[in-house]
Amino acid sequence: MTPMTEDDLTQAVLQRLSDAKDPRFKQVMTSLIQHLHAFIREVDLSPDEWMTAIQFLTATGQACTDKRQEFILLSDTLGASMMVVMLDQMRAARRNAGNGGHSPTPATEATVQGPYYWEGAPILPLGSDIAPGVPGEPAFYSGRVTDTRGQPLAGATLDIWSGDGEGVYDMQVDGAGMAARARIRTDTQGRYWFWSIKPSYYPVPVDGPVGRMLDGMGRHPNRPGHIHMKVYTPGHVTLTTHLFVANSPYIDSDAVFGVRPSLVVDFESHPAGKAPDGRAIDTPYWSAHYDFRLEPA
Repeated sequence: MTPMTEDDLTQAVLQRLSDAKDPRFKQVMTSLIQHLHAFIREVDLSPDEWMTAIQFLTATGQACTDKRQEFILLSDTLGASMMVVMLDQMRAARRNAGNGGHSPTPATEATVQGPYYWEGAPILPLGSDIAPGVPGEPAFYSGRVTDTRGQPLAGATLDIWSGDGEGVYDMQVDGAGMAARARIRTDTQGRYWFWSIKPSYYPVPVDGPVGRMLDGMGRHPNRPGHIHMKVYTPGHVTLTTHLFVANSPYIDSDAVFGVRPSLVVDFESHPAGKAPDGRAIDTPYWSAHYDFRLEPA
């Protein structure tokens, strides 16, 4: 049948999915087509505007490299990444409850991974300085990793990364190796501690199509100071999250909507002297304490 109206066209496209073999794929594509057609009708999209959108997506793909993921940046700045993260964590909690699990305390909240994760960070001993030579003010991080019942998780891995004290990530520097990144494992009591720098706020890259989009939306591109963590151990749901610096600029207007109040941490200032791990520090430094709780798988 030749579509005669806009509604006919939508139905004709949906009918082409009748032989789709994967039920989930069929469900997702059906909803995508319905919403996409409804959007085009709602804004009365013109051919020139549609071509502009195609060119924007093309430019987004062309901006991607092995160290820059412009599509992740697009997803993050539109709030799509955070929506997926929130739904996934709620799904895990419901699944655990449905399997007879009981969580006296909720798992630590997740947030976006962001575009600067680099797999294969070095494994370092507890207490290591993971950012030697990196610009920034030294900071001591410590805490525990437990399950939602408060039981310590020995040998849990923390995969850690951040920008430097000026907000620049190693991946943004041509030819640079890994910096301010490491994997460490908790001790028998689930404790962790390490040294890095106090993270600074920074702008997401604005020299590509996503930057032009943000400018057109009248939005700033800045993220508050934060350090990234992936926390995982067998038998538990992997947690991807940040620790945000309390009172950092843009804490209330994160460009990627990733701030969750439970992840905002006070950084305490200290004079030079003996640090909590016994190390002698000849400059002022900061400390931050945070306990992570993992949902049973």
